[in-house]
Amino acid sequence: MAIPVIVPDASVILKWAFHSPDEQGRDKALDILNFWLSGKGEMILPKLWAFEVGNVLGIKNPHFAQEIVEIFIGYRFPEHETTPELCREAFKLMNQYRVTFYDAVYHTVALLKKGTMITMDKVYFRKAAKAG
Repeated sequence: MAIPVIVPDASVILKWAFHSPDEQGRDKALDILNFWLSGKGEMILPKLWAFEVGNVLGIKNPHFAQEIVEIFIGYRFPEHETTPELCREAFKLMNQYRVTFYDAVYHTVALLKKGTMITMDKVYFRKAAKAG
């Protein structure tokens, strides 16, 4: 049986960093991280993940952003190379579903790896769920 491949987007990764009780979905996000850490599944991220996550952390939590990003980088998440094919397919999703290129890149990595993109972004999910 094949090991499942997951591609969590920045909305999931950011929940690993925020500990506030009003942060909805944090437990589910931590389950995703633990799924990968336990070896039950593969996880792969587009190379842009650290920059997108760092941007949000730098705005929302500037005092701890650098430390948190360094911790995340320390996990050494497998990263998908930025290729012409990745960009081409991401632009297709972007234009078809009217979403950001950033979001489309995570989704495209999942499609190329025959995996599952996991998002906590309800707006993105509503727009692009039909893409698979």
